[in-house]
Amino acid sequence: MRGLAEYVMKGRKQAIIAASVLGILPLVNLLAPVVTGLVVLRKGHREALAVLAFAILPIAAWAMIGDLIPLIMTIGIFALALVLRETESWEFTLLLAIAVGVCVEVYLRLQPELLDLLLQRVQEYLQANAVQGLELNDIRTILPSVFGAVYMFVSVLLLMLARWMQAALFNPGGFQKEFHLLRMEQKVTLGLVLLMLMADFGVLIPSGWTLYLVIPLLVSGVALVHGTVGLRKLQSIWLVVFYALLMLPLILQLVVMAAIVDSWYDFRKRMQATV
Repeated sequence: MRGLAEYVMKGRKQAIIAASVLGILPLVNLLAPVVTGLVVLRKGHREALAVLAFAILPIAAWAMIGDLIPLIMTIGIFALALVLRETESWEFTLLLAIAVGVCVEVYLRLQPELLDLLLQRVQEYLQANAVQGLELNDIRTILPSVFGAVYMFVSVLLLMLARWMQAALFNPGGFQKEFHLLRMEQKVTLGLVLLMLMADFGVLIPSGWTLYLVIPLLVSGVALVHGTVGLRKLQSIWLVVFYALLMLPLILQLVVMAAIVDSWYDFRKRMQATV
């Protein structure tokens, strides 16, 4: 990845070539938005607009046949990178990332044929794994929100990759310090929790949107764990174990709860005072 970052940062021509080629190649086409995000973070939106235009070209064919998700992702990561560059706030950027997920959900709800296809795939998976107790109508209702949340999370990961690449070239260790300090403020956390409660009771907000609202807290909780490991100078095996356990729903809930408490208690600040 460092080699790709070095090539992209050589100039506009190299960045355009990288975005165009990566956008064409299958499996690695998600790196095209990363290239655009890197240029935005380092050089600003004016320089990145040309790169964005060429990054969009390979996915234009998908848009023409009706699949707008790659386009939503590319433009979304461009916008998130711009916000992060201007605000230097991961908190605000994570909140804005909700818009990426919502846009994907709206698109899926406007494409019933695509939604039916996805529903069929999910149904086949559930049958193959003998999963019972789920109503088809309930799955159809929540499915667009699930996919929206997945794409929202992926957009955050790709933005973090772009930020890491920037730091690797121009500010070694900078992304690690930045991520270790990532934390939701009290007012933001309170707002997210209130919105989640509204969604649970179906007040003004669809119940599926809880998935979007929990992701900023989840990322904050993961940052808390990374920051704690760093401050305590623990071995990296602790993070390996953490990510293995993170697949469990109970651990996910505990991480989110830790992030909520951290908004008031600020564990890392207290740990720094004792180091």
